Amino acid sequence: MFIHITKEELTKEILKKAWYQTNNIIFTIILVYPLFSIIDFIYEPNIWLQFFIVRIITVVVIYALYTYFNKRKSSYRILLHITFFLLSVTSALQCSLVLIDHLNIYFLLYSVIVLFINLQAFWEAINSVIQVALALLMIFVFYRMFSNYEMDLFISNGAQFFFITAGLSCLIPSVRFKVIEREIRSQILIEKSNEQLKEQNRDINDKNKIIDMQYEQLRKLDEHKNSFINIAGHDLKNLIGSIIMSNGMILEEDYRLSVDQREFSTYIQESAEKMQYMLNKLMDVKEIESPEMNFNLEVFDINAEVMHVFKGLTETAQMKNIHLIDNILKLPLQVKLDKVFVGQVFQNLLSNSIKFSQTNNNIKVVTSLQRQKFVFEIIDEGIAIGQEELDMMFNKLKTLNDASGTKESRLGLGLSIAKLMTKEMGGELSYRSDDNGNYFRVEFYVIN
Repeated sequence: MFIHITKEELTKEILKKAWYQTNNIIFTIILVYPLFSIIDFIYEPNIWLQFFIVRIITVVVIYALYTYFNKRKSSYRILLHITFFLLSVTSALQCSLVLIDHLNIYFLLYSVIVLFINLQAFWEAINSVIQVALALLMIFVFYRMFSNYEMDLFISNGAQFFFITAGLSCLIPSVRFKVIEREIRSQILIEKSNEQLKEQNRDINDKNKIIDMQYEQLRKLDEHKNSFINIAGHDLKNLIGSIIMSNGMILEEDYRLSVDQREFSTYIQESAEKMQYMLNKLMDVKEIESPEMNFNLEVFDINAEVMHVFKGLTETAQMKNIHLIDNILKLPLQVKLDKVFVGQVFQNLLSNSIKFSQTNNNIKVVTSLQRQKFVFEIIDEGIAIGQEELDMMFNKLKTLNDASGTKESRLGLGLSIAKLMTKEMGGELSYRSDDNGNYFRVEFYVIN
């Protein structure tokens, strides 16, 4: 997550911090500086009142300047320079007027003022150097104007301590300015990061609400789907039961049927029983959606099952003038699978190929043995359905238009179930649709 800090943002935050520090300096001076008169009263009782008046005037001027600069949002550096200069003038003057015995005390007070401002001021080191230079200049000027002592005596009674303290204090603002600037930059980064995280959290919450709404809609749709399947399954059970019962009554009088009629009745009986078996399985929606679907495994000749499906759909293909080409192996290949569901996989694939093929089209049904695998292939060399359409048909409900332009509405559930059944029984189902036509392939392991 990249965060960019503009120059304007950094300058604004630095200015806020600088004024905060300036406020601390100004108000500390206003409160504390007049109290220095207590020391004047103790050590210089003759002139303490004059010093007190000077301190009060200095404080009043500083407060007036602060109010003016703060109201006009002027440079805090200029305000600090003026404040520093006024304090230096009064302090340097006092150091030139007091007795030599008390000079150490007043130079110590002067050092405290310089050190305090340099410790608190948020500005570059050059500003402190300028003020210290002015302080030294004023000490020298006032010494020449008012002091009667020798220079050596003047320096040895506190001036040397002030020079050292003032010089060393100039080193503080440089480091302090860089440290505080780095802290301000880090603070801005943290605030911006927090703001981005809050925004992302709001987006996530909004998306979660949308997901919850969509989940609720899907749950309701799932309930409707289950209800529909249960109702439709119940009705289909009744219909299939009626077919089985009616066909059974016909078979009871098979002596009145021709050979072809008996064959078709037998086929109807087998198909109806398979439908009933599958319907009982598929009625349990949870079982359909479960990764562990229960199958009735048995050993059988899978080529014979393919041939059975092939013959059952031959007449359907002939009604559309579609030619089914038999390339089914006559060699028995034994598999251990659910016979009904395997047959339904082949049934779904081949019936859909017939349904969406053009008149006079050829559809090849091929079986083979490849690397211990039974391979079932449907090769439709007609107009391609389209890979994208096939993906939709095999993965969700879809309405597909046939190539001739006639609309045939379907749910796409047959191909989806075929894919699910193949996978659950350990097989593989693949398909493609390109310029060469449509191709479907199913693979199952054979047993030794």
